Amino acid sequence: MDERKVKLEIRDMSKKYDNGDGVEHINLKVYEGEIVTFLGPSGCGKSTILRAIGGFSDITSGDILIDGKSIAGLPPENRPTAMVFQSYNLWPHMTIYENLAFGLKLRKVPKNTMDEEIKKMLALVSMSGTEKKYPGQLSGGQQQRIAIARSLLLKPSLLLLDEPFSALDAKIRQQMREELKRIQSELGITVIFVTHDQEEAMAVSHRIVVMNKGKFDQVGTPDEIYD
Repeated sequence: MDERKVKLEIRDMSKKYDNGDGVEHINLKVYEGEIVTFLGPSGCGKSTILRAIGGFSDITSGDILIDGKSIAGLPPENRPTAMVFQSYNLWPHMTIYENLAFGLKLRKVPKNTMDEEIKKMLALVSMSGTEKKYPGQLSGGQQQRIAIARSLLLKPSLLLLDEPFSALDAKIRQQMREELKRIQSELGITVIFVTHDQEEAMAVSHRIVVMNKGKFDQVGTPDEIYD
């Protein structure tokens, strides 16, 4: 019997679009502290599942639970999730500090606590000393670190990453994979990662869900999948 705590459970979830595309009868348990990657070609349904978990897309049927509680009817801002997209979505007219502080201000975090948390988070993502810079002064890889930091500052139960490194060049992509594993290991956070890149899935995941045409082909560790 598996004693690990189930962080995310997807129960018989379907999402159908008007054109007939989507995903059908998806069932999955993700355990606390896991990095689980949805791997597959464009249009296979991997981002549809991620968006459904984050609340950016309604589901047609089934349920999604985090820590045993259904979140299926909640809007994104009321879910214990944070999503990082391929496009960094940083505000160019705001400094790095202001970008990071934005979500904390909405939560009415006191200024001294906010300063301390931002400083710690920048150290965690190896970006200390960039508080006064603007996104345009940073490289793509650095901007993505800031986007990840911004999500982690909200202390989500689940971090959702939608092809976050695909716009970066190969060398930076490899560095970012290693950084993600280090950050995840230090925080013990549960991560759902989406990619079409087999090598990337192998490098970052505890388990991989191989998808094709809206269904799961295979679920297992990298060794089990590519043995």
